[in-house]
Amino acid sequence: QLRHETNQHPDGDMQISPDQGQFMALLLQLMGAKNVLEIGTFTGYSSLWMTLALPADGTLITCDVSAEDTAIARRYWQAAGVTHKIDLRLAPALDTLDEMLATNQSGTFDFVLIDADKLNYSHYYEKSLELLRTGGLIAIDNVLWGGDVADPDDTDDDTVALRSLNQFLHQDERIDLTMLPIADGLTLALKR
Repeated sequence: QLRHETNQHPDGDMQISPDQGQFMALLLQLMGAKNVLEIGTFTGYSSLWMTLALPADGTLITCDVSAEDTAIARRYWQAAGVTHKIDLRLAPALDTLDEMLATNQSGTFDFVLIDADKLNYSHYYEKSLELLRTGGLIAIDNVLWGGDVADPDDTDDDTVALRSLNQFLHQDERIDLTMLPIADGLTLALKR
């Protein structure tokens, strides 16, 4: 129902695909994840997939700036009975991440999903890596960007930001890396 409602949204194409949601839920179960951080809530479809995969004592902190979009999310979280596991932070995500780092939450998250404004992806990544435990996983959405990242003539700001991040991650010795061609591209970075 949430997927159907979001498809009617003017920005409905921002929603993750069902196969991506199912895949991330399986990863959380395989990892035994309990503490999840999501950067970019939108209408809560990915939040719902991940929260349903968490154990009874699991929690998800999700960051967004839109009260309107997250109001849709709240309705479906309530219907699914998972509201008690979700902590929605309505503020710029970088502020929320800085606050978490300042309150000694480094190394406490099992899994992070980055799926928000592309220009800040590199900043989200660095702060998320610090918040992630060793052996934890960062998932980064939209890394193929409709194939535009492979076109050197495409100099759109979002495309350049994603291309730059992809190149940086390939060289980052703090992680083990894979990029999957699922949906619009999903990078998985395992913290060493």
